[in-house]
Amino acid sequence: MDMEARGHREHPEALRLWLRMLTCTQLIEKQVRGQLREQFDTTLPRFDLMAQLERNPDGLKMNELSRRMMVTGGNVTGVTDQLVAEGLVERLEVEGDRRAYRVRLTSRGRKTFDEMARQHEGWIVQAFGGLSVRELETLHKLLGKVKQHQSDLSRQAHETENA
Repeated sequence: MDMEARGHREHPEALRLWLRMLTCTQLIEKQVRGQLREQFDTTLPRFDLMAQLERNPDGLKMNELSRRMMVTGGNVTGVTDQLVAEGLVERLEVEGDRRAYRVRLTSRGRKTFDEMARQHEGWIVQAFGGLSVRELETLHKLLGKVKQHQSDLSRQAHETENA
């Protein structure tokens, strides 16, 4: 369902904006999921895991992957198992901790991810193709202000809890 359809003229503009942002995010994500499935026979969670590993060439421990992806350890384990079976990532023992593993891209995984990332970038650029460069810059700046405000509120709440 189009999240924006829940908003009405009498709702505050901020709520209507929030619903529009959710709708845009869902539409773009649906498109990206479809393209990943169609062109690479993969899923967004697999792409996201590989993206984390691409940014960390030495690999990451499973709990760090889980934290960065904001999903449960079980989800990360399932996706990792699939990628290991396909030879795209490998598990390495963590010295001094027999229970922990570090996961990193294999050379095949890196090559595969590089191609997916190039395509992904193009899909995102296309998703925002209806905006001019100036509009993109303005939207980015405005959303940066929202992000900063939320960070400030979160920090203040944390300080209040710990006071």
